[in-house]
Amino acid sequence: MSQDFSRQNLRGRSFKGQNLAGANFSGADIRGADFTGAELTSANFNHAQAGLQHRWIVGLLITSCLLLAISGIFSGYSAYFITLILDRKNAENFSAGLTSLIVVTIFFFTVIRKGLVLGLGAGLASGIIIGAIIGVTTKTGFGAVIGVGVITASVTAIGAFAKAFAVALAMSVAEFIGGFIAVIVAIAASFIAATTVAQAGSFVINGNIPGYVAGAIAVFSSYIGWSAFKKSQEDSWISSFATTFATTRGTSFRNANLTKAKFCQALLKSTDLRSSILIDTCWHKARKINDIRPGITYLKYEQLREVLVTGQGQEKIFDRQDLRGVNLKGANLTDASFIGTELSHANLQEADLSRAKLVQTQLNGTDFTGATLTGAYIEDWNITTNTKFDGVCCEYVYMRLPTTDNPNPHRKPDNRHEVFAPGEFGDFIKPIFDTLDLYHSQGVDPRAIAISFKQLAENHPEADLRIVGMEVRGEDKFLLRAKTAAMTDKSELSAEYFEIYNQLKTLAQQELQALISEKDSRIRSLETMVVTALQSPKFYAQTYSNQGDTMSQSPKKESHFNLQGAQFGGGLVNADTVTAGQIGGNITNYNPEQKQNLAQAAAEIEQLLNQLSQTYPTATTSEKMTVVAKAVDEIESNPTLKARVIGALKAGGTEAFKELIDHPVVNILLASIDGWQDAE
Repeated sequence: MSQDFSRQNLRGRSFKGQNLAGANFSGADIRGADFTGAELTSANFNHAQAGLQHRWIVGLLITSCLLLAISGIFSGYSAYFITLILDRKNAENFSAGLTSLIVVTIFFFTVIRKGLVLGLGAGLASGIIIGAIIGVTTKTGFGAVIGVGVITASVTAIGAFAKAFAVALAMSVAEFIGGFIAVIVAIAASFIAATTVAQAGSFVINGNIPGYVAGAIAVFSSYIGWSAFKKSQEDSWISSFATTFATTRGTSFRNANLTKAKFCQALLKSTDLRSSILIDTCWHKARKINDIRPGITYLKYEQLREVLVTGQGQEKIFDRQDLRGVNLKGANLTDASFIGTELSHANLQEADLSRAKLVQTQLNGTDFTGATLTGAYIEDWNITTNTKFDGVCCEYVYMRLPTTDNPNPHRKPDNRHEVFAPGEFGDFIKPIFDTLDLYHSQGVDPRAIAISFKQLAENHPEADLRIVGMEVRGEDKFLLRAKTAAMTDKSELSAEYFEIYNQLKTLAQQELQALISEKDSRIRSLETMVVTALQSPKFYAQTYSNQGDTMSQSPKKESHFNLQGAQFGGGLVNADTVTAGQIGGNITNYNPEQKQNLAQAAAEIEQLLNQLSQTYPTATTSEKMTVVAKAVDEIESNPTLKARVIGALKAGGTEAFKELIDHPVVNILLASIDGWQDAE
């Protein structure tokens, strides 16, 4: 029986490493509680209050105020150096003051535009350059002027960082009121410190002027802190630094298993979620989710956090983000983009994905139950037998991304006046569950493809990789499609393949050729297949039903044939059963000589393949490639046989030749020699 902690005061309690699966913490005060490494599967934290206990909030605010007071001293020194410009009687002081004013101006201008780090660099550089120029121009000790410029840049940067961190910390702990108080303290401390420093000098400048200058510096520094708290891109590291301090004594879920846990309307300020397992975790209407410490979990994406809380993600871009296990149940994701996104095991139940871009999206085990996919773009998405499509609402999909010239590319169903019937989309998409689609978007290298695929097949014999299709798309795009065993993790296979492929592409041609020489002829055979596919506009595939954008509205038996040079009339028929009366057009018969040549060449090739099969096995793809490579070598070493094969291909076509050969590697062989007739 699950434990019930609902509405209890659990502040500071330790649940470290405990099994609390299914426990009820709804409405509980868990500020400062430690759930590190706990088992919290299906736990209920709805309306719970996480974060820091009051004593730690007070302690951090005191720390923030101390930092502000210290930073005020640095601001006072900056102001002091600037006010040296008022000493017209001393040329060296005037030069130093002018340099300091320019350095501070450049520093803050750069900080506001580019961030604190670049601001420090610009301040130090300008201190040296401007100091040298002014020192030489005014004929004062330019070494001293440079020194003042560098010191001014340094103390201003240190003071600005301390003030920015203190403000960001105060805002993280006490929100707006704490930040406002921090700014007031910063200005007051800077004014007092600057006046004190000025009056302690060897001469007395109007005591209020340094305070005014220091107050201005404090305002700019406080703005940096506010900007960092608001997660500005340039100074987000300051906010992260402050968040680290703010969550040190906050509620900790570090390394906890929060699979299917619920945090609806929970207060999550100053909560540590580093390395936690967040599969199917619900964050709907959670409060202060931007003030957590997310680590490398998907909560690190600010835009995603907003969608998790509000459920509104229309037109948002999540391209190439790792969102494994995310819960977007019922979210409005119309026109959202998930190109190359990792969405495996995500909960997309009842989500509206109308016109969403699911291109090359990893969807292993993703749950689309009851989701809307009408108008979605599903080019090369990676679905598996574990992907759920129960009750999906989908009238039509597109197999390609839209372009200016073709805004509705490769629509399915093909007839734009037809739509999928209820439940029909699942039947339409099911046949491609067990294919691994390796999509190459640029710089296609046949050698690297051949080596990478062979290496992948050798590394994972249990995957039973079998090439079923190659397709050229555009000028520099290539799709290699392979069938796999039913329970294969295609996401891991794809990642490993492209890791090998990208490494090989960085090698020089000589190194790549040397690597091929070390391997066997199976690589050269696959390389020949890829080159043949790239040089031909045809799509080569073994007989395989419902592949990608070749799928029709309802399941049928569909084959892809090379019709170049064929003499058949009436076209091709795709149906479960066909009677002779259903075929129209004229059928051209071969003359006796053509029949004899075709049959003789086919018989010789079949005999050759059978002989080779006795020596070399053909159980796996790699073994079949070995047989094909040996057969190609044998044919090329026999000019008479090669000429007969080329003549047969030209006269009868590839498909007619294929029908006369009964051997499991005939498809791969014909793909390897397909370019011979063009070369002739």
